[in-house]
Amino acid sequence: MSSVIYPQPAADAGAARAVRSASRPAKAVPSYTAIWLVVGSISMSFAALTSALIVRQDIGMDWKPFVLPPILYLNTLVLLASSVTLEVARKELAATYLRSETRPHPRKWFYATLALALLFVLGQFLAWRNLAAQGLFLATNPSSSFFYLFTGLHGLHVFGGVLGLLYANHRSMRGLRFAAGGPLNVAAVYWHFMAILWVYLLLILRIRM
Repeated sequence: MSSVIYPQPAADAGAARAVRSASRPAKAVPSYTAIWLVVGSISMSFAALTSALIVRQDIGMDWKPFVLPPILYLNTLVLLASSVTLEVARKELAATYLRSETRPHPRKWFYATLALALLFVLGQFLAWRNLAAQGLFLATNPSSSFFYLFTGLHGLHVFGGVLGLLYANHRSMRGLRFAAGGPLNVAAVYWHFMAILWVYLLLILRIRM
């Protein structure tokens, strides 16, 4: 006696596909592979710059230490807070798609993340203004040169992360399924890396400057 297979409702089928997509191993998703290659490339670049800083400080007699602008420590808290708000947004969106819930899109957490990111960039600019007020510019001294180089490059990467977050937010608001390699999850990996990288850079600057 043959069994009859009844068609699955569209909503249930969509939820099942979302669950299968989200449970797929991250290493099998091309977008995850790409973002980890980017993270590795950035890590090696800053590792090389760190080595250059240490060597330049040790061999030069013209290295003049200076006090880091206090706002850098506040900036650190701001960037770490943005990682928290992004993670809250990601988890809420995951619950929406995986459980087929009808809760609203977590826009407020996205906007909070973006606002904190822009606040961080503004804080870095104020740190530059603080150094300029002390007469320390890009070409003033090797120590100030490395400070501008480290903070400037990191700021550019943060700006790239902001663009990635805007793209991920746009795709998620259009109802893109929440997949393991979806734009939001990929952007979150990059953004959390930016926060960790900044903590590392601040420690290097604090020790070496």
